[in-house]
Amino acid sequence: MTIGLIWATAAGREAATRLAAAWPGECTVHAGSVRDQLTQAWSGSDAIVAFLATGATVRLLAPLLTTDSAGKHTQPGVVCVDEAGRWAVALLGGHAGGANALAARVSDVLGAAPVVTTGTDAAGLPGLDTLGFAVANPAAVAPVSRALLDGAPVHLRSDQVWPLPALPANLGDHPGAAHTVLVTDRVSPRPVGERSVLVLRPPSLVLGIGASRGVSADEIAELVARVLADAGLAAESVCAVATADVKADEAGLLAYAAARGLPVVTFPAERLAQVTVPNPSEVVRAAVGTPSVAEAAALLAAGARGRGAELVAGKTASAMATVAVARLVPMGRLAVIGLGPGAADLRTPRATERLRASSIVVGLDQYVDQVRHLLRPGTRIVDSGLGAEEERARSAVELARQGHAVALIGSGDAGVYAMASPALEFAGDDIEVTAVPGVTAALAASSLLGAPLGHDHVYLSLSDLHTPWEMIERRLEAAAHADLVVCLYNPRSARRTRQLPAALAILGAHRPPDTPIGLVRDASRAGERIALTTLDAIDPAEVDMNTVVIVGASTTRTVAGRMVTPRGYAWMAR
Repeated sequence: MTIGLIWATAAGREAATRLAAAWPGECTVHAGSVRDQLTQAWSGSDAIVAFLATGATVRLLAPLLTTDSAGKHTQPGVVCVDEAGRWAVALLGGHAGGANALAARVSDVLGAAPVVTTGTDAAGLPGLDTLGFAVANPAAVAPVSRALLDGAPVHLRSDQVWPLPALPANLGDHPGAAHTVLVTDRVSPRPVGERSVLVLRPPSLVLGIGASRGVSADEIAELVARVLADAGLAAESVCAVATADVKADEAGLLAYAAARGLPVVTFPAERLAQVTVPNPSEVVRAAVGTPSVAEAAALLAAGARGRGAELVAGKTASAMATVAVARLVPMGRLAVIGLGPGAADLRTPRATERLRASSIVVGLDQYVDQVRHLLRPGTRIVDSGLGAEEERARSAVELARQGHAVALIGSGDAGVYAMASPALEFAGDDIEVTAVPGVTAALAASSLLGAPLGHDHVYLSLSDLHTPWEMIERRLEAAAHADLVVCLYNPRSARRTRQLPAALAILGAHRPPDTPIGLVRDASRAGERIALTTLDAIDPAEVDMNTVVIVGASTTRTVAGRMVTPRGYAWMAR
């Protein structure tokens, strides 16, 4: 993104310089009269940050604005920042121009507060033009969004299930509603200019292209247009171009893709030859080593981007090019999210973002309660109690396999004694999986105690529900022999009372009785308790399942009431 920075005062220029320094390579700090700055930025930037009053900016922008709906989707987004740097106002192009997101970025750098007045954003709803689909008829965005905000039923019709964020209840299966959202890569029989039907084009089509050496971009463009039109497919849904490795440097093909912002994917001939196609050619095999380039490449690339593919337009040839089209089957998304130790300000922004991008949230009931207020209206919640970890993992994976955007949540970090492991045991390559890291209970406890994890350390769970106690004992012995700081999870429950004393005895056989031990219960939550004790003074009865126990190494000591394990830097010994 190219961002033009406009300023009128010394304070504005200073703030513009700060943004440019924070975003190297993205920004241009303009100079000259404010009108000249804005005119230059308008023609040469994807977005504009104006360090001006909103009224002044509106007056300067007025002659540059177009009133048609197409202009809304091609003009730069504009953000205004006041003289004191307190507010970043998304003034123009909130969705299409990226101004809403830019206002948040500006605020992060300048310490301002973003001001977003777009109706769907204010209501906590995803914008219909922000779902990752191309908008075939921009004029319909406003009236259909208005109906949605007014609570009127809006019919949603989609050719396939796509992993979308949660949608409000009034957008769904409402046949006969006055407004419709149609998600399709097929050319609609209804006119795309009709304002009651919003047509969205999903990124579902892949072009397979074979070409003779020296083919022009124009010839490819003409052939693609003809193939798509004959098949009744929308050009806006094309998301990639695929071909053979030997065509990776074909100038005309690369120029065609670059002009449309399409990635080019290539495959070796032996891989293409393994794909069954309806129209193989021995002539092509003799030339490039595979009986199909266009059809095989389209199917391979579409299958790699989804969880399956089908050929929707067999190969058609011109003098120097061949084109085929495949449709991908959308792949569902599973985000395994660590919520952190409990405090809201220790939950990462990415965790919140992924929660709000999901339509289904799966988790332990008490963890769902922590984030319920963050979820978009219409979010489906699948919660369960303690002991149902396998059920939650299976449910989340299966829902993602159905094509949905699913969040599987847990406390701390999803990969540390949490839900990532069981979920990934069930997940195959037919869903997209992302993990969102979180602050663990151990890290939260360590920060409260001082720096007990300053050198090598190990995490051990004392729960023998899934791990035999004999194995836990061997691991404790190994950690004790290695003189590692030991962080104990699941140390003691109402039924499991013998494990913690046994663990302390094993560790105590290898380190002095005054070895520091830190106890932190409910780190960062209401009722947080912190205690420093030693191996010979600890009372196991003070420990429960919500307590993290950190047992120091032989080098760990207490300094000014803080538990510290020295790093052992050479300069400290001088």
